[in-house]
Amino acid sequence: MASGLYRLFHPRSIAVVGASRNPSKIGSIVLRNILSGGFAGRVYPVNPSADSIMGLEAYASLTSISGKVDVAVVAVPAERVLEVVEDAGRAGVEFLVVLSSGFKEVGNFELERQLVSAARRHGMRVLGPNIFGYVYTPSRLNASFGPSNVLPGNVAFVTQSGALGIALMGYSIVEKVGVSSIVSLGNKSDIDDADLLEFFAEDPHTKTVIAYIEGVENGRRFIDAASSFSSKKPLIVIKSGRTEAGAKAAASHTGSLSSGPLLWEGVLRQVGALQVKDVESAFDYAKLFASYSSPPGPRVLVITNGGGAGVQATDTLAENGVYLREPPSDYVEYLRSFLPSYASTRNPVDITGGASDEYYYLALKRALEHPEVDAVLVLYCQTLTTDPLKTAEAIVKAVLESGFRKPVVAGFVGSEESRRAVSFLVESGVPAYPTPERAASSLAALYRYARLREVVVKRLEYLALARREVEGKKLVTSF
Repeated sequence: MASGLYRLFHPRSIAVVGASRNPSKIGSIVLRNILSGGFAGRVYPVNPSADSIMGLEAYASLTSISGKVDVAVVAVPAERVLEVVEDAGRAGVEFLVVLSSGFKEVGNFELERQLVSAARRHGMRVLGPNIFGYVYTPSRLNASFGPSNVLPGNVAFVTQSGALGIALMGYSIVEKVGVSSIVSLGNKSDIDDADLLEFFAEDPHTKTVIAYIEGVENGRRFIDAASSFSSKKPLIVIKSGRTEAGAKAAASHTGSLSSGPLLWEGVLRQVGALQVKDVESAFDYAKLFASYSSPPGPRVLVITNGGGAGVQATDTLAENGVYLREPPSDYVEYLRSFLPSYASTRNPVDITGGASDEYYYLALKRALEHPEVDAVLVLYCQTLTTDPLKTAEAIVKAVLESGFRKPVVAGFVGSEESRRAVSFLVESGVPAYPTPERAASSLAALYRYARLREVVVKRLEYLALARREVEGKKLVTSF
């Protein structure tokens, strides 16, 4: 892997500087998360006032550890960080993960400059400061003071806000979105969004990145890294500071340079990122991209037992540039063989409010098998004559038996029983949502990404061609 961050995510050993026996201390929570998560490498608590912590021998300093330390997580007060940096440098540490606050975000620019300067003098990279840590599930590594029970998956989450990041760790559990990684960037004194995008672009365990961004220091580098990433995998961006008031709030949070909202909209479109306004949409999209990365074609079929749900989905799709076409005539003929006469066989296909599980199964399976259907949106409105979970089971059965990998997205509207059906579908690999609008918007994101990616790939090809021509002219001139 080309990225210089490989050893940060695949450490052979990790030390926690500021490890504590007090369970309420951050150094204690981080150490406990590392140990309980199943990390297979060596773990070293560092605390000059303790002989042992959580059953492990404690060390007075990093240089007193006889083994090699790849990553040092620093959880000491800001005024002590510089002495830890020097100690880490002498010990040969590769990465410093600085949780401590009290740097640029409170106006202490000089202390942060000294931190980075000292780290670079020793050849170390710095994540933070002012962060809650990071998680990488393929290494079973949770070096954070966030929740300990995140679900393994293929979505990476990169956040500039620590508190929001911790909250979203919990939200991902509730939404059953499995993550490959969660990285808190904080003040971005050294390692930034571009570094992480370069790593995750090549990471085989990551299919999608959600990034919460307040601002970036090096815009040119961000554009290059984000464009390259989007040409391979979906990038979903929650850009804070979309208004002038929000931009001022972002500037006072981590000391970021945010720039104007319109400029950011243009930049994100240029790099092929899907910009969303809220966390809910980001996770909705990520849930879809965890299963599908590109649509096989434009022909979307909607199957519903409620006309209103079908109309809402149709509007949402159209607002996002996805327009429904009439179903294939032989598919319509097939539907007529078992649906009641008052059912609508146009698109959306309304299989009626009393539709049985069998109707869903038959309509969906044949749609997936039909060569003129590229993706299916299945909508369900809970009624007294139907069981949401059984309908969900019928959908999963149709998907599995069809043997096709065409995108299937579900929207289940109703009571708690419908929520459980949504969970069952997600756990079975079918992206599912509690409203038709969220389901339709997520499916449309697949098409938006496909269009954006096409533009980005062409732009990158053009730039590569132009670069080769310039280099060729230089070579001719040199002769």
